[in-house]
Amino acid sequence: MEPKHAHSKYKICVSGAAETSHAGPNAMEQAKALGREIAEQGAVLVTGATTGFPLWATMGAKEAGGWSIGLSPASTEREHVEVYNLPLDYLDIIIYTGFGYSGRNLLMTRSSDAVIIGAGRVGTINEFTVAFEDGKPIGILEGEWETDEVIRDIMAKGHRTRENIIFDKDPKNLVKRLIEILAKNKLTEYHIYQNPGPGGHFATGKSEVVL
Repeated sequence: MEPKHAHSKYKICVSGAAETSHAGPNAMEQAKALGREIAEQGAVLVTGATTGFPLWATMGAKEAGGWSIGLSPASTEREHVEVYNLPLDYLDIIIYTGFGYSGRNLLMTRSSDAVIIGAGRVGTINEFTVAFEDGKPIGILEGEWETDEVIRDIMAKGHRTRENIIFDKDPKNLVKRLIEILAKNKLTEYHIYQNPGPGGHFATGKSEVVL
């Protein structure tokens, strides 16, 4: 008998800049490829319901027949459109958090099984650090932009890294590798979200993760 709540689809967040003039001419097509691969490989796309890199990822996911969920910083659809100037297009579900950008970022990354970082700015780095502290699998898409280099620098100079952070230039391969990590770990670990203790440790259901 099939379980009622199989939760068989992984939720993969795509994080990236809402304004991408700095990211190079191929950034949007790379974002679209990410969204398409997430859908074609059987996952659900999660974004910040914004413009730029995340919007193009949603376009790719919808063109491939996938599902996309957006978490908005706004409290209502009207605030989303008129105050934040954010789109409604290509999103199957929009969750209006009412927590502004920083609160939205926390909810977005925490509600996802894994996070992909594309061409970004400061907000994208914030989403990376939140996902890092929570122990999420993270995929860094390398490209013409500088975000992947900035993240390598942050980890090197911050003297912390993790095995489930991967870098790749190919959207298809990056999504595939992340799903392989999720398939291996999702059923054997659960996280109790808390601040890391001495040495950067936090508890999980099966074992202790060292950050």
